[in-house]
Amino acid sequence: MTQAAFRTLAYEPGRLTLLDQTRLPREETYVDLTHLEEVARAIETMVVRGAPAIGIAAAYGIAVAAREGLDLAEADRRLRRTRPTAVNLFWALDRMQRRWHAGADTAALEAEGHAIYAEEVEASRKMGEHGAALIPDGATVLTHCNAGALATAELGTALAVIRAAHAQGKHIKVVADETRPVLQGARLTAWELMRDGIDVTLIADGAVAHLASRGEITCAVTGADRIAANGDAANKIGTHGVACILNAYGRPFYVAAPWSTVDERLASGADIEIEERSADEVTTVFGVRVAPEGVKVRNPAFDVTPAKWIHRIITERGAVPPGELISGG
Repeated sequence: MTQAAFRTLAYEPGRLTLLDQTRLPREETYVDLTHLEEVARAIETMVVRGAPAIGIAAAYGIAVAAREGLDLAEADRRLRRTRPTAVNLFWALDRMQRRWHAGADTAALEAEGHAIYAEEVEASRKMGEHGAALIPDGATVLTHCNAGALATAELGTALAVIRAAHAQGKHIKVVADETRPVLQGARLTAWELMRDGIDVTLIADGAVAHLASRGEITCAVTGADRIAANGDAANKIGTHGVACILNAYGRPFYVAAPWSTVDERLASGADIEIEERSADEVTTVFGVRVAPEGVKVRNPAFDVTPAKWIHRIITERGAVPPGELISGG
C-alpha cells in the first residue's frame, strides 16, 4: 500500500516538525517545535490531531522535554491535560513514562518515540489489509471527520482501509461529509484523498440521510479516539448520527483504529470522558461570526457510537464484531 504523498509529523533530536492542520487546505505549512509547551499547545489547538498522531506527538513531546532538561513528570502531566478523550495520548505517555522510570536517557526516549511511530505505521498497514476485504468492488464509502495520514503517521485508519482497497484495484468512490464544526472532512479528508488521486465527493453533514435513503452509500468507515471493552467507540462528534443512519438503511458501519485505541479498562462508552471545546468553533467559521452574539453554545468534540451499530471493528489484529473484540484480541 502506498503511503500518503506528505508527512504529518517528523522528529529529529530536540525538534518536532508538524504539518499545521489548522491551515489546510489553504496553506501547506510546517511548524518546528523545540519546547514542550509548544508541543502541548499544538495538540490543544489541533495543529496536530487524530488519536494516533496525538499519541506520537506526545511521545516526542517527552523527548523534547528531555532535551530541554525539564522535569519529565511535570512534562507528562502537562501533556495529559491537552486532549482528554483520545486514549492514544495516555497510552503513549504511559509507555514513555515506563522508559524514563527504568532509567532511559534522552537518546533512549527518542528511540522509543521512533518505535511508537514505526509501530503505528505497521498497524495502519495491517488495518488497511483487514479492512479492504470488507469493501466490495464498486463501493461508495462514506467517511466522517479525518482518519487518514493526517490523523496518524503515514497511512491512516479509516483511510488506510480505503487506500488498501484502492491499491487492490477496486473501483471505489468516497463520500466525505464536511464534519462541522471544525470541518475536518471538508478541509482535510477531501484534500488528502485528492492528493492521492482517490475519487472523493464532499457533502454537507445533513446530506448523509438523503444519500443513504437513495441507496447511494454502500458502507461507512470511520476512525475512533477511544474504544471501550464492549466495543462502544468514541469518535468525532456526528459519528453517532452517521452510524444511526447507516443502520436504519441496513448498511454496514465499520470502525478502524489501532489496538492502542482500545481501552480495556472501560466497561462501556458511558465511561469515556467527552471533551468540550470552545464556543468559537461553533459560532464562527474561519473567524467570521455566523451566530448571534451571546447565544448559548454546547460544543462536545466527540460522541459515542454504541457497539450494537458497529458491524466490525478493524484493528491490526483483524476485523471482528464488537462483542468479539476483547476475546479475539
